[in-house]
Amino acid sequence: MPNLSYLANDSPGRFDPKPGRPVMKAIVTTGNGGYEKLLYRDVPIPVPGNGDLLLKVLAAGVNNTEINTRIGWYSSSVTNGTQESSTSGSDCEIDDGGWNERTPFPLIQGTDCCGEVIEQGADVSGSMIGKRVLVRACMRLHSYDSPENIWMGSDFDGAFAQYVKVPASEVFEVRCAWSDVELATIPCAYGTAENMVHRAKVSASDHVLVTGASGGVGSAVVQLAKRRGAHVTAVVGPSKMDLMKDLGADRIISREADLMAKLGKSSISVVIDNVAGSGFGQLLKVMARGGRYASSGAIAGPMVTMDMRDFYLKDLNLIGCTAWDEPVFANLIGYIERGEIKPLVAKVFELGDIAIAQQQFMKKNHFGNFVLVPLQ
Repeated sequence: MPNLSYLANDSPGRFDPKPGRPVMKAIVTTGNGGYEKLLYRDVPIPVPGNGDLLLKVLAAGVNNTEINTRIGWYSSSVTNGTQESSTSGSDCEIDDGGWNERTPFPLIQGTDCCGEVIEQGADVSGSMIGKRVLVRACMRLHSYDSPENIWMGSDFDGAFAQYVKVPASEVFEVRCAWSDVELATIPCAYGTAENMVHRAKVSASDHVLVTGASGGVGSAVVQLAKRRGAHVTAVVGPSKMDLMKDLGADRIISREADLMAKLGKSSISVVIDNVAGSGFGQLLKVMARGGRYASSGAIAGPMVTMDMRDFYLKDLNLIGCTAWDEPVFANLIGYIERGEIKPLVAKVFELGDIAIAQQQFMKKNHFGNFVLVPLQ
């Protein structure tokens, strides 16, 4: 299990430059609120402790979760979808607005990290120096028998910086021809997607319905479900239907369509849904008896209407997916190295342009992932 004793260091002054101590550029999120909470500034380079590695950040992906954490969207007081909420973030700190209740602001966010190991602390076996790595962003606090977890960039400082300190147990070397930017699209989106596909036990006998299929997680689900041999139906906006063909979706349906009319009752064995909102009820209608529904998000809104009869009369399984299971990240590294999945890079920004990147991200006009690259 990761050594995370340094998480207790939540002093607001920890980002103040210290005499004689080297500094780096980082994005410091100062609290809940709008883009004005994102400060591009000098902060001390972290020092690896026992069991830690210091990475030079080569590229860092942009995800919904960083925006959600900044605006406090995870709070039970928020009922809107992520896009609507992103324009009205609270200006005061929200006690239950983060992954694990209160977010430890000020914080360096950044869940996705492709990096190079440049220093290692005591008690790290072997040498990782010089290796190109990905960081498993979702970390189990105790063991994989417990769902308790914390996330890099949400619960402790992450990759929106030139350097990041991480537990060595959460770092995975990756050997492939992909670029640093391409690798940075993987951890959060593909880890989340693989966790849902893994938990739902997707196999070649399944017909999988994927909502929000053109997003970072959705497009990863399409690839990962197809990799397991499943028949995949993707739900996307009308402007992105042609783009889904290259990912291998067997059928593509507009998100504006009537799913019952298009698919028929009890036609789907697995639903992977990170959209939720007003369309949730339809998803249960098209599920077959004994079907599995998995979710790790609710971009269209967390409040849904559910007919309990669909749930219990059809013996459905509703699976919540936040904590990643142990095989998930190692699986992804193998898929990359064997060429079984492909990255989808929508656009690359300099680290200091994070506000521009997030503003464009929330327009949802892109296909794939945004990536930030620190100046070195």
